[in-house]
Amino acid sequence: MNSANQERVVKQISSRSLNALRSFLETSLESRLKQSQQNSPEKAIIQLFQKISQNVPAYQSFLAEHQIDPRSLSTIADFQTLPRTNKQNYIQKYSLNELCLDGKLESCDFIAVSSGSTGKSTFWPRFIGDEYQVATRFEQIFYDSFQADRGHTLAVVCFSMGTWVGGMYTANCCRHLAAKGYPITVVTPGNNLKEILRVIEDLAPLFERVVLLGYPPFLKNVIDRGIEQEVLWQQYNIKLVMAGEVFSEEWRNIVMEKIGSINSCFDSASLYGTADAGVLGNETPLSICIRRFFANNPDATQEFFGQSRLPTLLQYDPLSRYFEVQDGTLLFSGDNGIPLIRYHIADTGGIVGYEEMLQYLKTKGFDPIAELSVKNNRGIRTLPFVYVFGRSNFILSYYGANIYPENIQVGLEQPGIQNWVTGKFVMEIKQDPQANSSFHIAVELVPGLSISEGLKNAIAFSIYTQLIRLNSEYANYVAPQYQLPHTTLYEFGNQEYFPVGVKHRYTR
Repeated sequence: MNSANQERVVKQISSRSLNALRSFLETSLESRLKQSQQNSPEKAIIQLFQKISQNVPAYQSFLAEHQIDPRSLSTIADFQTLPRTNKQNYIQKYSLNELCLDGKLESCDFIAVSSGSTGKSTFWPRFIGDEYQVATRFEQIFYDSFQADRGHTLAVVCFSMGTWVGGMYTANCCRHLAAKGYPITVVTPGNNLKEILRVIEDLAPLFERVVLLGYPPFLKNVIDRGIEQEVLWQQYNIKLVMAGEVFSEEWRNIVMEKIGSINSCFDSASLYGTADAGVLGNETPLSICIRRFFANNPDATQEFFGQSRLPTLLQYDPLSRYFEVQDGTLLFSGDNGIPLIRYHIADTGGIVGYEEMLQYLKTKGFDPIAELSVKNNRGIRTLPFVYVFGRSNFILSYYGANIYPENIQVGLEQPGIQNWVTGKFVMEIKQDPQANSSFHIAVELVPGLSISEGLKNAIAFSIYTQLIRLNSEYANYVAPQYQLPHTTLYEFGNQEYFPVGVKHRYTR
């Protein structure tokens, strides 16, 4: 590249960075979220499609391969006829340069790595402007839920640091909020348990609130280990930001009790994030309040979501991430370091309009807005909802009944059981030499707890009781003599089922 072209590129990147920063810093959260009501998400996604089809070489080739002339698409109905993209037919097929805007990897300033839970790890370039979009999701949580505009907040990033997407992305977004004027100080111990507890001991007393950000099972481990070391969590006004796994409302109740929270809707929030496109949606006080209603009403859960398991329920900004549902799975489109159109990551779920959700709840005699308003006047946004069950390949079928990890989790989170187990388990269907199937669950015990027959029976019965309560298919399809799962207990860190430091899978 000659010096004139180099100078032009430098100016373009500098201009993009400055414009993105100004937009983020100078636009209030209220104004940002109102834009989705004042502007058409359908019109915006068509404009994004035209931009990508004109400026991203990989997508140009993808359209040409499918014999699609982008100039022929002008309506949302046209858009919905586009073939969906995924990691196999798009991301892995083209070079990083081809996937980026104008075919230039230098248009991005950072590269993260996916976890590789479905195969080989993938590189995901992004531009700092992409982080500002995602930082707005964090801003919703820190402002609406935690009131972090009032008083000094310590944000403790407990996601793994390094090339993996969670830690660095989270730390950067929290710092962007600080740059916007929120009194937030960030510390990054990563998933080093000893260092996290040292940070809490030395720094937490200096702040009005402490926010722990990490994977749900790990944060529970942090809290439990802190209790063992006589950390008085109740003194520090602890808040939790979580991502990466679906958890039950029983689990939330347990953890909230441990940290002394009496207001779960405002003291915790989960993010729906991917390495592919950052954060797509987030729990809000409203979505948590509604989810807790469904958790207490399994029949309504089955009726509304079409399954016995409880999905993660979030709200999203359709101008930032445009969701669609196809064949029961979610597609999303959005502008990123690698812009994505109708991208499919195999998450089962659906979308629900704001008014549609409230109208359904009204037929059940429940008013979440009235319930929330008693506690706080923040957190009620007229944004659409997206619900996520997770990957369909984490489901087992037994006698025609679908068994979900979420059903098992609830059994392990009951009083008297949850203190014995880490929350990790593996479920699998085994066959004997006569090809008879049986349902087996391996359960990890907390460190130092010895295996006993009484312990095994109590855990197995708790799982069975909740499975029958929550999963009507299991209760009706599986003959009673086969309903009690074969439960095997393993000591903490068992190499076959629960190796330390490896991303856990709940099915085999």
